[in-house]
Amino acid sequence: MKFLTFKETAAAVGGRTNLDGVYTVISTDTRKIESGCLFIAIKGENFDGHEFAAKAIELGASAVICEKDCGLGERQILVESTRQALLDLAGHYRDCFDIPVVGITGSVGKTTTKEMVHAVMSVKYNTLKNEGNLNNEIGVPLTLFRLGETHEAAVIEMGMSGFGEIERMTKAVRPDVAVISNIGVSHIEKLGSRDGILKAKLEILIGMQDDAPIILNGDDDMLSTATVSDHPVTFYGINGSSLVFSAENIFIGDESVAFDAVYPEGKTRVELPFPGKHNIYNALAAAAVGSFYGISPKDAFEALKKYVPAGMRQRIVRKGGIIFIEDCYNASPDSQAAALAVLGGMNAKRKIAVIGDMLELGDFSDKAHASVGEKAAENKIDVLFTYGERSLVTAKAAEGGVATVKSFSDKQQLSDELVSMLEAGDAVLFKASRGMKLEDVIYSVYSEIE
Repeated sequence: MKFLTFKETAAAVGGRTNLDGVYTVISTDTRKIESGCLFIAIKGENFDGHEFAAKAIELGASAVICEKDCGLGERQILVESTRQALLDLAGHYRDCFDIPVVGITGSVGKTTTKEMVHAVMSVKYNTLKNEGNLNNEIGVPLTLFRLGETHEAAVIEMGMSGFGEIERMTKAVRPDVAVISNIGVSHIEKLGSRDGILKAKLEILIGMQDDAPIILNGDDDMLSTATVSDHPVTFYGINGSSLVFSAENIFIGDESVAFDAVYPEGKTRVELPFPGKHNIYNALAAAAVGSFYGISPKDAFEALKKYVPAGMRQRIVRKGGIIFIEDCYNASPDSQAAALAVLGGMNAKRKIAVIGDMLELGDFSDKAHASVGEKAAENKIDVLFTYGERSLVTAKAAEGGVATVKSFSDKQQLSDELVSMLEAGDAVLFKASRGMKLEDVIYSVYSEIE
């Protein structure tokens, strides 16, 4: 992080201070205080950073941004909202860098798209990206503060659960190019409809210059017809019309995909070392981004050959002659359908799906969970195990279409029964919302078959 003065910080967040000096570290967590840093007292649902403001000073912080008088005299900078101050300061800091910044959002696949865009941009630039799940109103500004003198570009993923969140983040990020991967039903509980979700995702444009391009999935029914004023649009996809980046002659294997990538300059055969038709979309989006920054599609796809899925996002693991697909980072009806399609397309003796609840779906929950059961049958899954109360609907919808369907409320019982039936040649998918912590089942199963 470049140094900032406390006086310019106060001006950036709408506060005042007479405190001299500079800092190069910002913290919102007293467990990560460094000498001379700036501490920002964030108030959350289950905590209040103001209660630790004095402790932050004791531990070495030079100043605190807070919403109320914490008794710290000139060491505190008072603001109306520390959350907004964090974003305002991040926007000020982002303006210290004249580098390409790519913004990524979408209902499904935005993290994988971000990772692939990062891989492509890294062909030419030393590129910063969000780490882990730092894609919210706290994580995004903290990511921007990681920008340093050696960075030449940044790829910033923005997630949301309600209206206004992406607007506030994009005003700090100010992307030069943006990607929206798709419009699904994640967070429909708060946003009411897919129209609402589209509106919330398009907030990313608010932080962009009028002539800044946006890259959209042309196969998505909402994005392909979205009204986007003052921004040139580049569409990518497989079946849509007006596609600038597209794919044909597709081959989907157990652990890879291959296709002919078609783009304005020509066509090239692409082979990627990870499964799933949905990953073709992610790769096309990444190549489209690269094209705006002088990275040829051939070089982009060559870089993607080395990409390895992050975390528990369709990670392929082989143990005891069994293929395991770890996909427990998150789940929605669209991502469940994509994962079941990957499993269904595998050359395996039996295809086993372990499916957990999808969260934050509100009144749409039953319909969404039923659709997953229907997709399990459609993809000829042999065994379906469900975990969680909501997934009882999934199990019921799959009955008659899937030979073996069982529901569990206890992870250990699920693990034990799965281990007892597994045989070499099977393929197993684990998929659920992050809050279900289905990785507990994965680790339990692995411990028994190693």
